[in-house]
Amino acid sequence: MTKLIQNWQREDRYRPYKDWSQDYKDTLKKSVAQSPWRAGYHIEPKTGLLNDPNGFSYFNGKWHLFYQNYPFGPVHGLKSWYELESTDLIHWHEKGTALQPSSDYDSEGIFSGSARPINNELFIFYTGNVRTKDWQRRAYQDGAVMDKSGTIKKLDLPLIKRPDDVTGNFRDPMLFEYQHQIYMMIGTQNKDDKLGRILIYKARDNNVKHWQRISELKVPQKYLGAIVECPNLVFCGDRPVLIFCPQFLKKWVLDYQNVYPNTYLIGTKVDPETGEFKAHNSLHLVDKGFDSYATQAFNAPDGRTLAVSWLGLPEMTYPTDQYGYQGALSLVRELKVEDNELFQYPVAETLQLRHDEQKNVQSAVIDNNQYELEIEVPAEQTVSLKLFSNKAQTNYLLIEVSAETGQVIIDRSNPKHPLNPKYGKTRMTHVLEHQPIKINFFADASIFECYVNSGERLLSGRYFPDEGENHIYSDNTKFNIWKLKK
Repeated sequence: MTKLIQNWQREDRYRPYKDWSQDYKDTLKKSVAQSPWRAGYHIEPKTGLLNDPNGFSYFNGKWHLFYQNYPFGPVHGLKSWYELESTDLIHWHEKGTALQPSSDYDSEGIFSGSARPINNELFIFYTGNVRTKDWQRRAYQDGAVMDKSGTIKKLDLPLIKRPDDVTGNFRDPMLFEYQHQIYMMIGTQNKDDKLGRILIYKARDNNVKHWQRISELKVPQKYLGAIVECPNLVFCGDRPVLIFCPQFLKKWVLDYQNVYPNTYLIGTKVDPETGEFKAHNSLHLVDKGFDSYATQAFNAPDGRTLAVSWLGLPEMTYPTDQYGYQGALSLVRELKVEDNELFQYPVAETLQLRHDEQKNVQSAVIDNNQYELEIEVPAEQTVSLKLFSNKAQTNYLLIEVSAETGQVIIDRSNPKHPLNPKYGKTRMTHVLEHQPIKINFFADASIFECYVNSGERLLSGRYFPDEGENHIYSDNTKFNIWKLKK
């Protein structure tokens, strides 16, 4: 019987899709099915690796969402895009692999990008990853179009080639509209000093097949790290919000523990023509938790600003690797700016998942660890919760909430399956002290999303409980809990 690859080599990672045997693919599917940690209402890959969300958009009466996928194992290899569609942002129909490497301009992988309805088609913009014989990176910004039947056709030639003044780290085209003009921003790295940059291009006459470089986004260089990935510009009301991932960011600029940060700036003014971006605040983390990266956001036609994140990180390992898959996507969140703060909370449609409510309980047992827990901590009080716990309360995820100090701590020091301890076992955030604090905690088998004060703060991550580790304990405060539908 075919065995799964354990020691991945480059030749394995970049093997053409057609060269993988059906026996290997069947073995991989069976292995994934044996995992005790498959999520119920979060998106996970059918097999292999899931990473960046891409092409989040609304087209032809449906929500569309893609993600980068390497379908043959829990590693980064020859990437494709996998397609999902939904009518309610909660129930997602799997459409299958949408884009595969197939040309000289994407031969080593379909990297991240975005999508936007244009002239009765969904225009898709993505980075084609190409390697030379000596494995030097080249990157092209490629296009494709989806018609109303769902058929996707790639454009024959790249739309944008790499400029001479940046390195091969030139990727993740993000489409946005400002004052009825279509623009695109792309993350990159300056060739001379190896510092991060965000370039802005303009669609000439709003024709997305013809682009010209017009500016560079002017934000403090210290915020851009050494490479910028996944830049997004969205608008919450009249406030521009810049979301991006600056790799190798100095810790004196922003206090973060994850291998790479996922960050945002709230602006007061933006001008894509000149690159002007006036920031109201300093740099902040999108998510204060353990496992979140590559957030993609867009301004939806219903007036909401929507976002989704990869619940995972580059260069990390997870217990699901042994079963042949890794990675998940967050719940879809609505973004709002209130009092110069970014709020993020699951879209209202998420309420559809609730059933079997239990009110005012101090402990609970949920068979599949698939629930939403809500607790309100009165001013001046401190509460601790043990989640994913065994009956003996020796293995668990700990949440400590102090309304007196305004501090929320998530501690995963006590799991049976440690998770990347090099990057710390606790995460913490602050809100206004001496005020009540509300927590909404979404659990899904091996995934959690913790929302503080209806999205004023967010901490997400992974936790991998064993059988029987499905108890919830509160030390001194009662909570409400709902089971959530699969």
